[in-house]
Amino acid sequence: MSAEHKLPHEVAVHENLSNEQMRTNLTTAMHILQKNRLKVIDDKFEDWQGLRARAKQAKNNALMSLDECLLEFEKNATKNGMHVHWASSDTDACEIIYQIMMEKKANKILKGKSMASEEIGLNHYLEKKGLKAVETDLGELVLQLDEDTPVHIVVPAIHRNRYQIGQIFKDKLGASLESEPEKLNAIAREHLRNQFEDLKIGLSGVNFAISEQGAIWLIENEGNGRMCTTASDIHIALCGIEKVMQSFEDVATMVHLLTPSATGQFIPTYNNIITGPRKNGDLDGPKEVHIVLFDHNRSRMLANKNYYEALRCIRCGACMNFCPVYDKIGGHTYQTTYPGPIGEVISPNLFGIDKTGDILSFCSLCGCCSEVCPVKIPLADLIRTLRSNKAGQGEQKLLGDENIHHNKAESFAMRNFQMAATNGWLWRFSLGNAHYFNWAVQGLKNTLPVIKKWSEFKDLPSIKTDLYKEVQKLEGVSYE
Repeated sequence: MSAEHKLPHEVAVHENLSNEQMRTNLTTAMHILQKNRLKVIDDKFEDWQGLRARAKQAKNNALMSLDECLLEFEKNATKNGMHVHWASSDTDACEIIYQIMMEKKANKILKGKSMASEEIGLNHYLEKKGLKAVETDLGELVLQLDEDTPVHIVVPAIHRNRYQIGQIFKDKLGASLESEPEKLNAIAREHLRNQFEDLKIGLSGVNFAISEQGAIWLIENEGNGRMCTTASDIHIALCGIEKVMQSFEDVATMVHLLTPSATGQFIPTYNNIITGPRKNGDLDGPKEVHIVLFDHNRSRMLANKNYYEALRCIRCGACMNFCPVYDKIGGHTYQTTYPGPIGEVISPNLFGIDKTGDILSFCSLCGCCSEVCPVKIPLADLIRTLRSNKAGQGEQKLLGDENIHHNKAESFAMRNFQMAATNGWLWRFSLGNAHYFNWAVQGLKNTLPVIKKWSEFKDLPSIKTDLYKEVQKLEGVSYE
């Protein structure tokens, strides 16, 4: 969502909390995904944690040598007959795709599912140029027809149930009103087959790129992605630079983690490994393959010692599936391409903390996201560090830092809390005497900052005289 159309985040939160249908749809779906993931790990894997450790190391190896990996990928992909394009910004990536369409005299492009294209705003860019981008993923198709945006990075229309989808198909495609999944799929299939008949240019994302082979690896379940990459004359693959890895074995490790984490499947329906355009004697495949490698502040993120780990993300969405906050407010509340815990980390880095920093409050720091991340990104720790950045206490400058007005009262309060929390005597003294201020907190709860917002929705507990001992019990330790 563009900055000019954003709602204040408090308004977005309350709107989505009040959307009972969305919350019901989303909660039901998240719980199913959670159960599927846990079941497949228990049934199919002997050493899930060992696999996670290998994946983390493989990703780190690629990131720490990313410049060499990218050059090797370009060299080998070019040798395989692909055209490699470099894009520094989101606009650069859109312009490259636009120019290819102009060169090929195409006014329409059919897209497989690609969150990267959402990130760079490709559909809107092409629309402004008088061109059309048609979504072929079932979830993305539903959203495009309804002029909606993805609520999740893997299952973008999961907030819609089958009755809502049936109504959308009736209103937008002129189909009969249906609610059975098989009949809804048939309606979508007939609509998309007509689109594919005159397909000239197809676009896909890239799940992983392999530098040693100069190949790209695409994962999907519906077959529309394979249609976009093989039935078209021209295939354009949009690839963030962090997707490039060193070897086939490294990528295979990632694939083994991705689908169980994302949807609870042991393996995806389709694994597509593309090594180049159609060769002499091939019966299908594109005549040209173009790879657009785009940065869009990833290099800046890689250079930051705090946030480079988030570039390990394989876009499985597990952190969202288990997040108790996302579960309640849904992806639209974040008002950015990538919602959920991973979105809270990468959005401020990609788009600027001044534009997306408000979403850092959408986290309870429960740590579920860090626990389920298949590549061991310490998401809760990174969110905590980003909050420090937003308060003006970060060690390294972040994109958009210069545009943030730091709250002096908040900074003062946090500095004093830090001083108390890191001094044993002062911490014990503060907790031991906090009850003396109970009267002031209770009496002024409707006017005091932070406490005022708390008391709007929850009962404000009284501060106990033995608070220090209560904390000791919770911690299971005693400092007497």
